[in-house]
Amino acid sequence: MNEPSFLMSSLYVALGGGFGSWLRYAIGRSIGPTAFPFATLTVNLVGSFAMGLVAGWLAQQGPGGESWRLLLAVGLLGGFTTFSAFSLDIATLVQRGALGTAGLYVLASVVGGIAGLFAGLALTKAAT
Repeated sequence: MNEPSFLMSSLYVALGGGFGSWLRYAIGRSIGPTAFPFATLTVNLVGSFAMGLVAGWLAQQGPGGESWRLLLAVGLLGGFTTFSAFSLDIATLVQRGALGTAGLYVLASVVGGIAGLFAGLALTKAAT
C-alpha cells in the first residue's frame, strides 16, 4: 500500500492532534486544579499506555498502517501528550540494547526541558 500524500498525512495528524488536545483539556478540567499535578500525570501515564497499545497493534499490521500511525500515534497521542512519544523512544532504544543512549536521552530531555523552561521564564521576566 502506498504512503498517504503530504496533504492527507497532514490531515490525519491535524484531526488526531485536535482531538487529542481536546481530550487532554477535558481530563484536566474533569480533575481540576490540585496541589499535585494529577491531571498531567494521568495524561502522561494513560498516553504512554495507549502508545504501547498503538505501537504493538501497528507492528502487527505491517507496512499498511501508516495512515493509522499518523492519525493515532502522531496525531491523537501527540496532541494528547508528547510524553507517550518520549516513552516510545526510550523503549525503542532499550529494545535495541542502547541503554547508555536511552539514559542520556532521558537525562537530556528532563534536565534540558526544565532548564529550557526556566530560561524562557527568565528571558520573559528580563524583557518586562
